[in-house]
Amino acid sequence: MTLKEIIRKPWCYVLLHFVGMALFAVLALGGAIFALDRYTHHGEGIVVPQLKGMTYSKAHMALDELGLVILVSDSGYQKTMAPDCVLAQTPGAGMKVKQGHIIYVTVNSPSSPTFAIPDIVDNCSVREAEAKLMAIGFRLMPVQQVHGEKDWVYGILCRGRRVSNGDRIPIDYPLTLLVGSGTLSDLEDIEYVDGPIDGSIDPMEPVTDDFQEVPEPPVTEP
Repeated sequence: MTLKEIIRKPWCYVLLHFVGMALFAVLALGGAIFALDRYTHHGEGIVVPQLKGMTYSKAHMALDELGLVILVSDSGYQKTMAPDCVLAQTPGAGMKVKQGHIIYVTVNSPSSPTFAIPDIVDNCSVREAEAKLMAIGFRLMPVQQVHGEKDWVYGILCRGRRVSNGDRIPIDYPLTLLVGSGTLSDLEDIEYVDGPIDGSIDPMEPVTDDFQEVPEPPVTEP
């Protein structure tokens, strides 16, 4: 049987039809992948520059030249860095992104944030007060002892000024706890009455006897 005769068979037409469909599917898939790759610039990207330490305006200019967008997502405070400079960025430096991608930054606040003093004055021990203040982020100076119950917090000093519960204090201001030393502070307020304190009697004052002698009953013989 010659090749020409085989091709004329009905089943051969069906087989050739399926082969043609398979080739068309392969070519269509390859074309779609190629087009998508060209459209998304696969393998290409813009390297994100290092923005930390730059002022916001300088970082904005640098990203704008690369076709990227900058957006402030948060603010923080570092005393050693200039106000309005970038503290952190996402994505980080060296990452590759597409054109028009948003770079989120955290900028340095021009002043330190303030936090309210928790309810610790005359309400907890020195250990509890230190734990609460340090958890917030306050820096503590050595405690200053005052008259009062031992290890009990009676007040807080901030830059020589006494502060109370609820006062908002900048986080970088150091605090000093006024803690009881174990001595009573009320001793100085006791008023003493003039007079003998040893229980003796004034010899110039007449002595009065408020007790009456009761005679013993007579003894009767049986």
